Amino acid sequence: MGDERNWVPQSVDVSVPSAARLYDYMLGGAHNFAVDRLAGDRMEAVMPHARSAARVNRAFLGRAVRFMVAQGVRQFLDIGSGIPTVANVHEVAQAEDPACKVVYVDRDPVAVAHSELILAGNDSVRVLQADLRDPDSILNSPEVGLLDFDEPIGLLMLLMLHWVPTEADPWGLLKHYREALPSGSYLTITHFADDHDYEGVRTAAKGINSAGGDQVVERSKDEIAAFFGDFELVEPGLVTFAEWRTSGPGDISSDPAINRLAYAAVARKP
Repeated sequence: MGDERNWVPQSVDVSVPSAARLYDYMLGGAHNFAVDRLAGDRMEAVMPHARSAARVNRAFLGRAVRFMVAQGVRQFLDIGSGIPTVANVHEVAQAEDPACKVVYVDRDPVAVAHSELILAGNDSVRVLQADLRDPDSILNSPEVGLLDFDEPIGLLMLLMLHWVPTEADPWGLLKHYREALPSGSYLTITHFADDHDYEGVRTAAKGINSAGGDQVVERSKDEIAAFFGDFELVEPGLVTFAEWRTSGPGDISSDPAINRLAYAAVARKP
């Protein structure tokens, strides 16, 4: 695979690995470089099933978005989106109904720069660089103005909240977002569990945390359930991300331990 692509902004240093491009590599996407693939291969050496975990999470995303579209949702806000490739929200939603609108939010300037070029020409999609921990800057942005807050919105935070430390009060942040959503909206979350039995994730998390910067916080099922507040959980409730309305073998990993790595749920605002 060559490294010359028309989706590469001039401002991006392609000699430095990007977490967003690494995730794209794990998903089998084409928006990554040799440096990202090397970083991904090193991650897999520590956590051999990282690729499977990424794909199980992405399969859940597809099922959740198709469910919300079936319930009448035509607009989505994806916070912590990374690079929107490989069956991401806009691809899944607009395949169901081309009228669907999507706003992607990520604080990583590399992910945002790539996203803006990839999505150029799609007038129903916007990209915003912002931090989950500043909800007002997101909700009041011109980009999110694409969405009509008088109509239901699907808010997604997939494998995102475990990056928010407890001292930052992620439950308070989620309350702010929930209150901003109109009735009939949905909140969709996946979050690393603290009761899985896959030692590879713990080893990888320790390595990330010891390196400084953002820390991975694994949480209990009850702690994750609290993110949904008084929203009504859609059946089957808060379950592992491979158990939520799984429709085929492509939705899960052959290793049961992978399927228990994270909890997932979709909940509706009354």
